Amino acid sequence: MKKERVLITVKTYPTLSSTYGELVCTAGVRELTGEWIRIYPIPYRRLHEEYQFSKYQWINIQLMKSTKDTRSESYRPVNLHDIELMEKIPAGNSGWRARKKFVLIPENMYSSLNLLIKNTKSTNRSIAVFKPSKFIRFSVEHVGRDWDKKKLELCRALLMQQSFFDNHMHEIEPAQKIPYKFKITFSDEDGKESTMMVEDWEICELYRKCIRSSASEEEAVDKVRKKCESLMYERDLYLVLGTTKAWHSIALNPYIIIGLFYPPVETQLSFGF
Repeated sequence: MKKERVLITVKTYPTLSSTYGELVCTAGVRELTGEWIRIYPIPYRRLHEEYQFSKYQWINIQLMKSTKDTRSESYRPVNLHDIELMEKIPAGNSGWRARKKFVLIPENMYSSLNLLIKNTKSTNRSIAVFKPSKFIRFSVEHVGRDWDKKKLELCRALLMQQSFFDNHMHEIEPAQKIPYKFKITFSDEDGKESTMMVEDWEICELYRKCIRSSASEEEAVDKVRKKCESLMYERDLYLVLGTTKAWHSIALNPYIIIGLFYPPVETQLSFGF
């Protein structure tokens, strides 16, 4: 089985898994076809450094269609320890233009939520790039501070067991639970208003960074809010939407925000004669 090149564009914050201990939802774009692909399961934090990829980095990886996940983009890695890390597409104006060639592919983009959900039901699509017509607000909801104790102990035991039997894996403690849910409210081209949860790892890491440099949680949350609002109103922000496996086939709207794509606004130069 040949490897293929995938540009990693999405990593969600780690969640506890009663099967794998801890998992990260990872998605990217296939170089040859431009199609989105979900790579699952990825025990990202337990991988040794030489296998830990960054966002906007190309990887070579062997993939097989998942038999446990019917969503069309869902594949599983054949061998986690055979991932090759390749070149990164950097930030900066030229870097963002290069990223846009792979992320902003017209066939993968939507501006109507009703149309996206309709196509999800008919084609089993589960990842798309969405461009709202208007961003309305960024909101923060306080949730439980601690993981469920029974699930935490189960996941901790799984992580220890797996690292014992697989010397390619680090032994880690489960990821810190973020005590807030971050949400974006927007409207689409049909005027439909929606509020979706943001699961992007960058936002959760931003909170962790802000809490270390702030005098209080309230100050840290305010910093996160201001940063996200700057992306909403000062950058050319697109939302990478993904369905959750549990709700993919039954929810009226099965999508959450799994990634943010925020190139700088490009100004058009006009020349008068």
